[in-house]
Amino acid sequence: MFQHVFDEMNDMLDEIVKHYPSAHGPKKQALIHNWNMLKSMSEGIIDEWLRFEEKMAIFRESAASSPVFPPTESPEMQLDAFIRGQGYYKLLMFRPALAQFTVAAAIYPESLLIRLYTAMAHLHLGETVEASGYLLSILPLADDKRLQAMIYNALGCIQVINGRTDKARDYFTLAIQSDPTLPDPLINLEVCHKNRGELQYGSQLISLL
Repeated sequence: MFQHVFDEMNDMLDEIVKHYPSAHGPKKQALIHNWNMLKSMSEGIIDEWLRFEEKMAIFRESAASSPVFPPTESPEMQLDAFIRGQGYYKLLMFRPALAQFTVAAAIYPESLLIRLYTAMAHLHLGETVEASGYLLSILPLADDKRLQAMIYNALGCIQVINGRTDKARDYFTLAIQSDPTLPDPLINLEVCHKNRGELQYGSQLISLL
């Protein structure tokens, strides 16, 4: 639900980065105005999100013993650090998200879900070595077909980033075989074939938020 807002904000920021160094006079003032507006929006979004998370945490604590809420199969999803990490991830703030996932991993070191979020955050930050390490550690333990597909897809994206498109196609094919309903590897195969377009990874994690 926030994606279109961040798309607009990123487009505006790209324009500032592109034109500010050579801008003068009214054009430069307009870019400064847009920068200040983006900064204010960013700070406002963060503040509101953290207030919302605090209210959610208070409600979870008060309703912890209520039979209305069925127990989750993944107890880490009730952990405040993990929830905050998810919040930062959804806001595309991957560095603070990693900090929260590190805290969560100290409590649930065997959690595949935490490791998957950590891997995807590293991948979004362009840290492919770290992302690969986490993904390859999860893969032998992943019994769920959707999880396998997400891992293969992310590994394929890393291969594309590193210029190994043939290996990337193999990973995307494995992802499709694991879960044909996952849209990302199909899109990424098309990116490989046409040698253009935007790689898709981690989108299914947003649906968990």
